[in-house]
Amino acid sequence: MPDRTSPLAPFRHDTFRIIWIASLASNFGGLIQSVGAAWMMTSISTSVNMVALVQASVTLPIMLFSLISGALADSFDRRRIMLVAQVFMLVVSALLTAFAWFGLITPWLLLMFTFLIGCGTALNNPAWQASVGDMVPREDLPGAVSLNSMGFNMTRSVGPAIGGVIVAAAGAAAAFAVNTLTYFALITALLRWKRTPAPNALPREPLARAVGAGLRYVAMSPNILKVMLRGFLFGLSASAILALLPLVARDLVAGGPLTYGVLLGAFGIGAIGGALLSARLRERLAGEAIVRIAFLGFALSAVMAALSRSEIVTGLAMLMSGAGWVLALSLFNTTVQLSTPRWVVARALSLYQTTTFGGMALGSWVWGAAAEAYGPSTALVASAVVMLFGAAVGLRFALPEFKALNLDPLGRFTEPMLKLDLKPRSGPIVVMIDYEIDLADVEAFLSIMTERRRVRIRDGAGQWTLMRDLERPEIWTETYHVPTWVEYVRHNQRRTQDDAAIHEQLRALHRGENAPYVHRMIERQTILPHEYEQFKRQVDIGH
Repeated sequence: MPDRTSPLAPFRHDTFRIIWIASLASNFGGLIQSVGAAWMMTSISTSVNMVALVQASVTLPIMLFSLISGALADSFDRRRIMLVAQVFMLVVSALLTAFAWFGLITPWLLLMFTFLIGCGTALNNPAWQASVGDMVPREDLPGAVSLNSMGFNMTRSVGPAIGGVIVAAAGAAAAFAVNTLTYFALITALLRWKRTPAPNALPREPLARAVGAGLRYVAMSPNILKVMLRGFLFGLSASAILALLPLVARDLVAGGPLTYGVLLGAFGIGAIGGALLSARLRERLAGEAIVRIAFLGFALSAVMAALSRSEIVTGLAMLMSGAGWVLALSLFNTTVQLSTPRWVVARALSLYQTTTFGGMALGSWVWGAAAEAYGPSTALVASAVVMLFGAAVGLRFALPEFKALNLDPLGRFTEPMLKLDLKPRSGPIVVMIDYEIDLADVEAFLSIMTERRRVRIRDGAGQWTLMRDLERPEIWTETYHVPTWVEYVRHNQRRTQDDAAIHEQLRALHRGENAPYVHRMIERQTILPHEYEQFKRQVDIGH
């Protein structure tokens, strides 16, 4: 049995272990399908750009739809969302197999099928990534994220090579058929997972509001924004190697589908090594140092692949890039998860994935166009320059270090006894909190209030202001709005244990005999008599 410090510690948990094993089969099939699709495009199209678009067609849906998928994963049962996604991809893969088998595939039809599979991936990924935190405790989360990367890359180390053999021996349709069969393992594992969703007495957020809450939370979280920036630059630059690898295998190394599979396999072996080293590297190096190593390693591997005409040298370059790939992406993913409470984690992950995969989709198109105009070698060297820039950006926007944040709900809020009969949708609600602050403490008070504003807006408040009484300048009033009473309750329930420090600091500065007084008000507008009659008629018509 692995001990807690072992990279295998998450395997203590049965659900994670079973779904991880089932994911191996699904990932194995997906990689075989990728080899088949990429090599089929080289057979049915002479356009270099169309070859690169195969990679873009898979990553583009993740950029477009992940935020909505994240909102769904935070609002509904994540297990069911994953089941829907897997069944959808099973059906699409079966149709792709049939079209390929009967010779009906065209370049644009192939891109359509790979795009639809990417849509299924976009629906599945936020729910799956957020579910890892439901399967393992917080202390095992970094190891679980690394094991997920390692599992994918274990299949990458052998799947593409086997995919190359299948394509060479039986054609791309056979590769698509194998992928179709591999979905059943994960579907079965998900059906056996008896997940109990956390109880929530509040009504579910409407989808549009849930999306807005996710955007607002990330926008007010500087650490997550830094991860997104670095993830975008990494995806933009690193996508060159995977997008152009079919051309490297065919034109630079003068190989066939088996060579392409072997090079992808080398990439996967390097990724496994990176996953096994990640825990030890995190103990010895700062996160930013690891990310810079990943960028620089990718830049070196891109130059090696551009200049090499040897399968062995190119394979060594793929080993290096594979290690950098998993080191960077697993670190990005873990940082987002450890910086985000459970109520919004899927949306935060989806936004991170949107920027990262958006960078990959844009990079696949850019490097494909560059390869078509100037050749794959020039495109790879150009991507290496962008990778060096991505490493240099860390001098200004360094990746945040892991912190021992307690993001569990604070749990101190109880609904006040109201004298008005409010409905959950009643509003707008205006909240005013009075503080009495000594003149000597004003600077410290304003500094804390800057953080208070960020947390308030992050958790759903709007129109936040801080006012000072002109006649009694020691009195300060914090004011904010929420649209309805239920949103006010939701706002307060989102406070975490880590946020309690702000409240305690403000309470220490407050000089009143009692705690800061909270006014909770419902906003009402007055109208002229003729406007009231018009309003009443509209209400009657509405009924």
